[in-house]
Amino acid sequence: MTDLTCFKSYDIRGQLGRDLDADICYRIGRAFVAVIDPGTVVVGRDARESSPELCDALARGLRDSGAHVIDIGSCGTEEVYFATSHFEAGGGLMVTASHNPIDYNGIKLVKAGSRPISAAEGLNEIKALAEANTFPEAEPGVIEARDPRADYVEKVLSFVDQSALKPLKILVNAGNGQAGPSFDAIARGLSGTPLEFVRMHHDPDSSFPNGIPNPLLPENQPVTAQALRDCGADFAVAWDGDFDRCFFFDETGRFIDGEYIVGLLAAAFLAKESGAKIVHDPRVMWNTVDIVAENGGEAVVSLTGHALIKAKMREVDAVYGGEMSAHHYFRNFMYCDSGMIPWLLVAELVSRSGKPLSSLVSDRMAKFPSSGERNFRLADPQAAIDAFEAEYLEGASLHDRLDGISVAYADWRANLRRSNTEPVVRLNVETRGDAVLCAEKTAEISALLERAGG
Repeated sequence: MTDLTCFKSYDIRGQLGRDLDADICYRIGRAFVAVIDPGTVVVGRDARESSPELCDALARGLRDSGAHVIDIGSCGTEEVYFATSHFEAGGGLMVTASHNPIDYNGIKLVKAGSRPISAAEGLNEIKALAEANTFPEAEPGVIEARDPRADYVEKVLSFVDQSALKPLKILVNAGNGQAGPSFDAIARGLSGTPLEFVRMHHDPDSSFPNGIPNPLLPENQPVTAQALRDCGADFAVAWDGDFDRCFFFDETGRFIDGEYIVGLLAAAFLAKESGAKIVHDPRVMWNTVDIVAENGGEAVVSLTGHALIKAKMREVDAVYGGEMSAHHYFRNFMYCDSGMIPWLLVAELVSRSGKPLSSLVSDRMAKFPSSGERNFRLADPQAAIDAFEAEYLEGASLHDRLDGISVAYADWRANLRRSNTEPVVRLNVETRGDAVLCAEKTAEISALLERAGG
Protein backbone atom coordinates (compact mmCIF):
# COMPACT_ATOMS: atom_id res chain seq x y z
CA MET A 1 0.00 0.00 0.00
CA THR A 2 1.37 3.42 -1.02
CA ASP A 3 1.16 6.26 1.49
CA LEU A 4 -0.39 9.19 -0.38
CA THR A 5 1.23 12.28 1.13
CA CYS A 6 -0.78 14.61 -1.12
CA PHE A 7 -3.84 14.37 1.16
CA LYS A 8 -4.10 17.36 3.51
CA SER A 9 -6.69 18.47 6.07
CA TYR A 10 -9.27 19.64 3.53
CA ASP A 11 -7.82 19.24 0.07
CA ILE A 12 -5.19 17.41 -1.97
CA ARG A 13 -1.94 18.97 -3.09
CA GLY A 14 1.64 17.99 -3.68
CA GLN A 15 4.73 18.09 -5.83
CA LEU A 16 4.37 16.58 -9.28
CA GLY A 17 6.16 13.29 -9.74
CA ARG A 18 6.73 12.91 -6.01
CA ASP A 19 3.35 13.33 -4.33
CA LEU A 20 0.93 13.53 -7.26
CA ASP A 21 0.67 12.15 -10.80
CA ALA A 22 -1.95 10.91 -13.28
CA ASP A 23 -2.13 7.43 -11.74
CA ILE A 24 -2.81 8.86 -8.29
CA CYS A 25 -5.50 11.15 -9.72
CA TYR A 26 -7.14 8.15 -11.42
CA ARG A 27 -7.19 6.30 -8.10
CA ILE A 28 -8.60 9.36 -6.32
CA GLY A 29 -11.42 9.44 -8.88
CA ARG A 30 -12.21 5.76 -8.28
CA ALA A 31 -12.11 6.26 -4.51
CA PHE A 32 -14.23 9.42 -4.60
CA VAL A 33 -17.13 7.60 -6.22
CA ALA A 34 -16.83 4.61 -3.88
CA VAL A 35 -16.93 6.83 -0.77
CA ILE A 36 -19.21 9.70 -1.79
CA ASP A 37 -21.51 7.88 -4.27
CA PRO A 38 -22.18 11.11 -6.15
CA GLY A 39 -24.06 9.77 -9.18
CA THR A 40 -23.16 12.85 -11.22
CA VAL A 41 -19.90 14.71 -10.59
CA VAL A 42 -18.37 17.92 -11.97
CA VAL A 43 -14.67 18.30 -12.83
CA GLY A 44 -12.71 21.40 -13.81
CA ARG A 45 -9.08 22.48 -14.02
CA ASP A 46 -6.83 25.52 -13.76
CA ALA A 47 -4.22 26.88 -16.16
CA ARG A 48 -1.23 24.82 -15.01
CA GLU A 49 0.59 22.75 -17.61
CA SER A 50 -0.09 19.49 -15.77
CA SER A 51 -3.77 20.18 -15.09
CA PRO A 52 -5.30 18.76 -18.34
CA GLU A 53 -3.51 15.41 -17.93
CA LEU A 54 -4.38 15.15 -14.23
CA CYS A 55 -7.99 16.18 -14.81
CA ASP A 56 -8.38 13.63 -17.63
CA ALA A 57 -7.06 10.87 -15.35
CA LEU A 58 -9.36 12.00 -12.54
CA ALA A 59 -12.37 12.00 -14.88
CA ARG A 60 -11.52 8.50 -16.13
CA GLY A 61 -11.34 7.25 -12.57
CA LEU A 62 -14.71 8.78 -11.77
CA ARG A 63 -16.22 7.32 -14.94
CA ASP A 64 -14.76 3.86 -14.40
CA SER A 65 -16.39 3.75 -10.97
CA GLY A 66 -19.77 4.46 -12.56
CA ALA A 67 -20.14 8.23 -12.26
CA HIS A 68 -21.66 10.54 -14.85
CA VAL A 69 -18.87 13.10 -15.26
CA ILE A 70 -19.56 16.68 -16.37
CA ASP A 71 -16.29 18.26 -17.51
CA ILE A 72 -16.54 22.06 -17.47
CA GLY A 73 -12.98 22.50 -18.71
CA SER A 74 -10.62 25.33 -17.80
CA CYS A 75 -12.18 27.41 -15.02
CA GLY A 76 -11.86 28.82 -11.52
CA THR A 77 -12.49 26.84 -8.36
CA GLU A 78 -15.67 28.75 -7.64
CA GLU A 79 -17.03 27.72 -11.04
CA VAL A 80 -16.77 24.07 -9.97
CA TYR A 81 -18.55 24.97 -6.73
CA PHE A 82 -21.26 26.72 -8.74
CA ALA A 83 -21.60 23.96 -11.34
CA THR A 84 -21.89 21.25 -8.68
CA SER A 85 -25.02 22.89 -7.30
CA HIS A 86 -26.26 24.21 -10.64
CA PHE A 87 -26.23 20.74 -12.22
CA GLU A 88 -27.47 19.17 -8.97
CA ALA A 89 -24.40 16.95 -8.98
CA GLY A 90 -23.39 14.78 -6.05
CA GLY A 91 -19.82 16.07 -6.09
CA GLY A 92 -17.26 18.35 -7.69
CA LEU A 93 -13.48 18.22 -8.09
CA MET A 94 -11.22 21.07 -9.17
CA VAL A 95 -7.67 20.32 -10.31
CA THR A 96 -5.63 23.27 -9.07
CA ALA A 97 -2.56 24.17 -7.05
CA SER A 98 -3.76 27.76 -6.56
CA HIS A 99 -0.72 29.76 -5.38
CA ASN A 100 1.67 26.85 -4.79
CA PRO A 101 4.99 26.55 -6.68
CA ILE A 102 4.96 25.81 -10.40
CA ASP A 103 5.85 22.12 -9.94
CA TYR A 104 2.85 21.49 -7.70
CA ASN A 105 -0.76 20.61 -8.35
CA GLY A 106 -3.75 19.44 -6.35
CA ILE A 107 -7.49 18.82 -6.09
CA LYS A 108 -10.24 20.65 -4.21
CA LEU A 109 -13.28 18.49 -3.51
CA VAL A 110 -16.92 19.08 -2.62
CA LYS A 111 -19.99 16.88 -2.29
CA ALA A 112 -23.68 17.57 -3.00
CA GLY A 113 -24.71 21.16 -2.38
CA SER A 114 -21.08 22.23 -2.85
CA ARG A 115 -20.36 21.19 0.74
CA PRO A 116 -16.64 20.78 1.47
CA ILE A 117 -15.08 17.40 2.14
CA SER A 118 -12.61 17.47 5.02
CA ALA A 119 -10.38 14.83 6.57
CA ALA A 120 -13.02 14.19 9.22
CA GLU A 121 -15.87 13.96 6.70
CA GLY A 122 -14.83 11.64 3.90
CA LEU A 123 -11.37 12.70 2.82
CA ASN A 124 -9.59 10.16 5.03
CA GLU A 125 -11.78 7.39 3.63
CA ILE A 126 -10.99 8.50 0.08
CA LYS A 127 -7.30 8.50 0.95
CA ALA A 128 -7.40 4.99 2.43
CA LEU A 129 -9.21 3.55 -0.57
CA ALA A 130 -6.93 5.31 -3.07
CA GLU A 131 -3.91 3.96 -1.18
CA ALA A 132 -5.29 0.42 -1.22
CA ASN A 133 -5.90 0.77 -4.98
CA THR A 134 -8.67 -1.83 -4.89
CA PHE A 135 -12.10 -0.68 -5.97
CA PRO A 136 -15.57 -2.20 -6.29
CA GLU A 137 -16.66 -3.41 -9.70
CA ALA A 138 -18.89 -0.89 -11.49
CA GLU A 139 -20.61 -0.32 -14.79
CA PRO A 140 -18.65 2.55 -16.41
CA GLY A 141 -20.34 5.92 -16.58
CA VAL A 142 -19.93 8.63 -19.18
CA ILE A 143 -17.94 11.86 -19.56
CA GLU A 144 -19.57 14.86 -21.21
CA ALA A 145 -18.44 18.45 -21.71
CA ARG A 146 -20.73 21.25 -20.57
CA ASP A 147 -20.23 24.99 -20.14
CA PRO A 148 -22.06 26.64 -17.21
CA ARG A 149 -20.21 29.95 -17.44
CA ALA A 150 -23.16 32.04 -18.64
CA ASP A 151 -25.22 30.83 -15.69
CA TYR A 152 -22.28 31.37 -13.33
CA VAL A 153 -21.95 34.98 -14.55
CA GLU A 154 -25.66 35.57 -13.99
CA LYS A 155 -25.31 34.29 -10.43
CA VAL A 156 -22.27 36.45 -9.67
CA LEU A 157 -23.89 39.56 -11.10
CA SER A 158 -26.97 39.01 -8.93
CA PHE A 159 -24.92 40.27 -5.98
CA VAL A 160 -24.60 43.81 -7.37
CA ASP A 161 -27.10 46.51 -8.28
CA GLN A 162 -25.77 47.53 -11.68
CA SER A 163 -27.90 50.68 -11.71
CA ALA A 164 -25.94 51.94 -8.68
CA LEU A 165 -22.54 51.69 -10.39
CA LYS A 166 -20.84 55.01 -11.16
CA PRO A 167 -17.93 55.67 -13.56
CA LEU A 168 -14.91 53.86 -12.13
CA LYS A 169 -11.62 52.74 -13.63
CA ILE A 170 -10.57 49.38 -12.17
CA LEU A 171 -7.20 47.73 -12.76
CA VAL A 172 -7.38 43.92 -12.74
CA ASN A 173 -4.34 41.65 -12.42
CA ALA A 174 -5.08 37.99 -13.15
CA GLY A 175 -1.46 37.00 -12.61
CA ASN A 176 -1.57 34.81 -15.76
CA GLY A 177 -3.72 32.42 -13.73
CA GLN A 178 -7.27 31.33 -14.36
CA ALA A 179 -9.11 34.59 -13.60
CA GLY A 180 -8.84 36.29 -17.01
CA PRO A 181 -11.46 34.41 -19.10
CA SER A 182 -14.01 34.31 -16.29
CA PHE A 183 -13.49 38.01 -15.57
CA ASP A 184 -14.02 38.80 -19.26
CA ALA A 185 -17.35 36.97 -19.20
CA ILE A 186 -18.40 39.00 -16.15
CA ALA A 187 -17.20 42.24 -17.78
CA ARG A 188 -19.36 41.51 -20.81
CA GLY A 189 -22.30 41.20 -18.45
CA LEU A 190 -21.45 44.69 -17.16
CA SER A 191 -21.24 46.26 -20.62
CA GLY A 192 -24.15 48.58 -19.89
CA THR A 193 -22.45 50.09 -16.84
CA PRO A 194 -19.90 52.95 -16.73
CA LEU A 195 -17.12 50.71 -15.37
CA GLU A 196 -13.80 50.82 -17.25
CA PHE A 197 -11.27 48.01 -16.86
CA VAL A 198 -7.51 47.98 -17.34
CA ARG A 199 -6.17 44.45 -17.65
CA MET A 200 -2.66 43.23 -16.81
CA HIS A 201 -1.07 39.75 -16.87
CA HIS A 202 -4.50 38.76 -18.09
CA ASP A 203 -4.11 35.67 -20.25
CA PRO A 204 -3.65 32.25 -18.62
CA ASP A 205 -0.06 31.09 -19.09
CA SER A 206 1.16 27.84 -17.53
CA SER A 207 4.74 29.16 -17.44
CA PHE A 208 3.67 32.03 -15.15
CA PRO A 209 6.03 34.54 -16.82
CA ASN A 210 5.30 37.13 -14.13
CA GLY A 211 5.68 34.75 -11.20
CA ILE A 212 3.26 32.48 -9.37
CA PRO A 213 0.04 34.44 -8.82
CA ASN A 214 -0.02 35.06 -5.07
CA PRO A 215 -0.79 38.73 -4.36
CA LEU A 216 -0.54 38.16 -0.62
CA LEU A 217 3.27 38.04 -0.90
CA PRO A 218 4.68 41.55 -0.29
CA GLU A 219 7.20 41.14 -3.12
CA ASN A 220 4.33 40.61 -5.60
CA GLN A 221 2.40 43.75 -4.67
CA PRO A 222 4.48 46.66 -6.05
CA VAL A 223 3.89 45.77 -9.73
CA THR A 224 0.11 46.04 -9.28
CA ALA A 225 0.41 49.20 -7.19
CA GLN A 226 2.59 50.90 -9.80
CA ALA A 227 0.35 49.90 -12.70
CA LEU A 228 -2.63 51.33 -10.80
CA ARG A 229 -0.85 54.65 -10.26
CA ASP A 230 0.29 54.75 -13.88
CA CYS A 231 -3.22 54.40 -15.26
CA GLY A 232 -4.99 56.42 -12.56
CA ALA A 233 -7.36 53.63 -11.53
CA ASP A 234 -9.87 54.06 -8.71
CA PHE A 235 -8.78 50.75 -7.23
CA ALA A 236 -7.11 47.51 -8.26
CA VAL A 237 -7.97 43.86 -7.86
CA ALA A 238 -5.49 40.97 -8.04
CA TRP A 239 -6.22 37.24 -7.84
CA ASP A 240 -4.40 34.05 -6.99
CA GLY A 241 -4.12 31.20 -9.51
CA ASP A 242 -7.62 29.73 -9.20
CA PHE A 243 -9.15 33.11 -8.20
CA ASP A 244 -10.90 31.90 -5.07
CA ARG A 245 -9.12 34.78 -3.30
CA CYS A 246 -9.01 38.42 -4.38
CA PHE A 247 -6.88 41.28 -3.08
CA PHE A 248 -7.41 45.03 -3.19
CA PHE A 249 -5.31 48.16 -3.66
CA ASP A 250 -6.80 51.60 -3.07
CA GLU A 251 -6.43 54.53 -5.47
CA THR A 252 -3.04 55.47 -4.00
CA GLY A 253 -1.63 51.99 -4.67
CA ARG A 254 -1.79 50.96 -1.00
CA PHE A 255 -2.39 47.25 -0.44
CA ILE A 256 -5.37 46.67 1.84
CA ASP A 257 -4.96 43.80 4.28
CA GLY A 258 -7.76 41.26 4.07
CA GLU A 259 -9.33 41.88 7.47
CA TYR A 260 -10.31 45.42 6.47
CA ILE A 261 -12.12 44.12 3.40
CA VAL A 262 -13.89 41.61 5.65
CA GLY A 263 -15.10 44.49 7.81
CA LEU A 264 -16.14 46.51 4.77
CA LEU A 265 -18.19 43.68 3.28
CA ALA A 266 -19.67 42.77 6.66
CA ALA A 267 -21.03 46.30 7.01
CA ALA A 268 -22.43 46.16 3.47
CA PHE A 269 -24.37 42.97 4.16
CA LEU A 270 -25.60 44.21 7.53
CA ALA A 271 -26.98 47.33 5.84
CA LYS A 272 -29.18 45.00 3.80
CA GLU A 273 -29.95 42.42 6.50
CA SER A 274 -30.07 43.87 9.99
CA GLY A 275 -29.07 41.49 12.77
CA ALA A 276 -27.42 39.00 10.41
CA LYS A 277 -24.58 36.76 11.52
CA ILE A 278 -21.07 37.31 10.17
CA VAL A 279 -18.44 34.55 10.48
CA HIS A 280 -14.76 35.44 10.78
CA ASP A 281 -11.49 33.67 11.53
CA PRO A 282 -9.58 34.23 14.81
CA ARG A 283 -6.24 35.41 13.47
CA VAL A 284 -7.09 39.13 13.24
CA MET A 285 -10.58 39.96 14.48
CA TRP A 286 -10.93 43.17 16.48
CA ASN A 287 -11.83 45.32 13.47
CA THR A 288 -14.46 42.86 12.24
CA VAL A 289 -16.01 42.34 15.69
CA ASP A 290 -16.21 46.12 16.21
CA ILE A 291 -17.81 46.79 12.81
CA VAL A 292 -20.34 43.99 13.20
CA ALA A 293 -21.35 45.29 16.64
CA GLU A 294 -21.64 48.88 15.36
CA ASN A 295 -23.93 47.71 12.55
CA GLY A 296 -26.21 45.59 14.70
CA GLY A 297 -24.98 42.17 13.60
CA GLU A 298 -23.64 39.14 15.43
CA ALA A 299 -19.98 38.17 14.96
CA VAL A 300 -19.27 34.44 15.08
CA VAL A 301 -15.69 33.18 15.26
CA SER A 302 -14.63 30.02 13.42
CA LEU A 303 -11.54 27.92 13.02
CA THR A 304 -9.40 28.98 10.04
CA GLY A 305 -9.85 27.11 6.76
CA HIS A 306 -12.47 27.06 4.05
CA ALA A 307 -14.12 23.79 5.13
CA LEU A 308 -14.44 24.99 8.70
CA ILE A 309 -15.67 28.49 7.84
CA LYS A 310 -18.32 27.03 5.51
CA ALA A 311 -19.48 24.54 8.13
CA LYS A 312 -19.82 27.32 10.73
CA MET A 313 -21.72 29.54 8.28
CA ARG A 314 -24.20 26.75 7.57
CA GLU A 315 -24.53 26.02 11.28
CA VAL A 316 -25.49 29.61 12.18
CA ASP A 317 -26.95 30.61 8.77
CA ALA A 318 -24.50 33.48 8.35
CA VAL A 319 -25.04 35.82 5.42
CA TYR A 320 -21.31 36.34 4.91
CA GLY A 321 -17.99 35.03 6.16
CA GLY A 322 -14.48 36.33 5.65
CA GLU A 323 -10.89 35.42 6.41
CA MET A 324 -7.95 37.80 6.61
CA SER A 325 -6.30 35.62 3.93
CA ALA A 326 -8.79 37.12 1.42
CA HIS A 327 -11.27 34.27 1.25
CA HIS A 328 -14.81 35.64 1.19
CA TYR A 329 -17.86 33.37 1.59
CA PHE A 330 -21.48 34.07 0.72
CA ARG A 331 -24.67 32.37 1.88
CA ASN A 332 -26.30 32.98 -1.50
CA PHE A 333 -23.33 31.44 -3.30
CA MET A 334 -23.76 27.98 -1.74
CA TYR A 335 -21.92 29.26 1.37
CA CYS A 336 -18.80 29.09 -0.82
CA ASP A 337 -15.89 31.43 -1.41
CA SER A 338 -15.68 33.62 -4.48
CA GLY A 339 -12.96 35.89 -5.80
CA MET A 340 -15.28 37.69 -8.21
CA ILE A 341 -18.20 38.70 -5.99
CA PRO A 342 -16.07 40.84 -3.60
CA TRP A 343 -14.74 43.29 -6.21
CA LEU A 344 -18.25 43.82 -7.54
CA LEU A 345 -19.46 44.62 -4.03
CA VAL A 346 -16.55 47.01 -3.49
CA ALA A 347 -17.32 48.75 -6.79
CA GLU A 348 -20.91 49.21 -5.63
CA LEU A 349 -19.80 50.48 -2.21
CA VAL A 350 -17.43 53.03 -3.75
CA SER A 351 -20.15 54.10 -6.20
CA ARG A 352 -22.85 54.52 -3.56
CA SER A 353 -20.62 56.30 -1.05
CA GLY A 354 -19.06 58.72 -3.51
CA LYS A 355 -15.83 58.21 -1.57
CA PRO A 356 -12.55 56.68 -2.71
CA LEU A 357 -11.71 53.23 -1.40
CA SER A 358 -8.94 54.68 0.77
CA SER A 359 -11.42 56.70 2.80
CA LEU A 360 -13.65 53.65 3.31
CA VAL A 361 -10.85 51.74 5.06
CA SER A 362 -8.39 54.33 6.42
CA ASP A 363 -10.30 55.03 9.64
CA ARG A 364 -10.57 51.31 10.34
CA MET A 365 -6.87 50.75 9.67
CA ALA A 366 -6.05 53.53 12.12
CA LYS A 367 -8.50 52.25 14.72
CA PHE A 368 -7.19 48.69 14.62
CA PRO A 369 -3.67 48.54 13.13
CA SER A 370 -2.42 45.06 12.27
CA SER A 371 0.92 43.54 11.39
CA GLY A 372 -0.08 41.56 8.33
CA GLU A 373 0.65 37.85 8.52
CA ARG A 374 4.30 37.05 9.23
CA ASN A 375 5.57 33.58 8.28
CA PHE A 376 8.49 31.83 9.95
CA ARG A 377 10.25 28.72 8.64
CA LEU A 378 11.95 27.41 11.75
CA ALA A 379 14.11 24.42 12.62
CA ASP A 380 12.03 23.80 15.76
CA PRO A 381 8.55 25.32 15.40
CA GLN A 382 7.27 23.78 18.64
CA ALA A 383 10.11 25.32 20.65
CA ALA A 384 9.14 28.72 19.24
CA ILE A 385 5.48 28.20 20.14
CA ASP A 386 6.44 27.06 23.65
CA ALA A 387 8.60 30.16 24.12
CA PHE A 388 5.72 32.39 22.98
CA GLU A 389 3.38 30.77 25.50
CA ALA A 390 5.90 31.06 28.32
CA GLU A 391 6.43 34.75 27.60
CA TYR A 392 2.88 35.98 26.97
CA LEU A 393 0.27 33.55 28.28
CA GLU A 394 0.34 34.32 31.99
CA GLY A 395 -0.14 38.08 31.73
CA ALA A 396 -2.88 37.96 29.10
CA SER A 397 -6.37 39.11 30.02
CA LEU A 398 -7.79 36.56 27.57
CA HIS A 399 -6.33 33.59 25.77
CA ASP A 400 -7.68 30.67 23.73
CA ARG A 401 -6.55 27.72 21.65
CA LEU A 402 -9.34 27.86 19.11
CA ASP A 403 -6.81 28.08 16.29
CA GLY A 404 -3.21 27.94 17.39
CA ILE A 405 -2.88 30.16 20.43
CA SER A 406 -4.26 33.67 20.83
CA VAL A 407 -3.39 36.08 23.64
CA ALA A 408 -5.14 39.38 24.28
CA TYR A 409 -4.04 42.25 26.47
CA ALA A 410 -5.89 45.53 27.03
CA ASP A 411 -4.41 47.24 23.99
CA TRP A 412 -2.89 44.48 21.83
CA ARG A 413 -3.56 40.95 20.69
CA ALA A 414 -1.57 38.22 18.91
CA ASN A 415 -2.32 34.89 17.27
CA LEU A 416 0.34 32.27 16.58
CA ARG A 417 -0.48 29.11 14.65
CA ARG A 418 1.01 26.43 12.50
CA SER A 419 -0.12 26.48 8.87
CA ASN A 420 -2.52 23.75 7.75
CA THR A 421 -0.95 23.67 4.29
CA GLU A 422 2.70 24.73 4.62
CA PRO A 423 5.60 23.96 7.04
CA VAL A 424 5.54 27.40 8.64
CA VAL A 425 4.46 29.18 11.81
CA ARG A 426 2.25 32.23 11.22
CA LEU A 427 2.05 35.32 13.43
CA ASN A 428 -0.54 38.09 13.46
CA VAL A 429 -0.57 41.09 15.79
CA GLU A 430 -3.24 43.79 16.18
CA THR A 431 -3.67 46.76 18.49
CA ARG A 432 -6.26 49.28 19.51
CA GLY A 433 -5.31 52.46 17.69
CA ASP A 434 -1.56 52.21 18.24
CA ALA A 435 0.49 51.52 15.10
CA VAL A 436 3.77 52.04 16.99
CA LEU A 437 2.82 49.41 19.57
CA CYS A 438 1.80 47.05 16.75
CA ALA A 439 5.24 47.39 15.16
CA GLU A 440 7.00 46.99 18.51
CA LYS A 441 5.12 43.85 19.50
CA THR A 442 5.55 42.34 16.05
CA ALA A 443 9.31 42.89 16.19
CA GLU A 444 9.51 41.66 19.78
CA ILE A 445 7.61 38.43 19.11
CA SER A 446 9.39 37.83 15.80
CA ALA A 447 12.77 38.00 17.53
CA LEU A 448 11.57 35.59 20.21
CA LEU A 449 10.34 33.06 17.64
CA GLU A 450 13.53 33.15 15.61
CA ARG A 451 15.69 32.88 18.72
CA ALA A 452 13.76 29.97 20.20
CA GLY A 453 12.94 28.16 16.96
CA GLY A 454 16.39 28.31 15.42
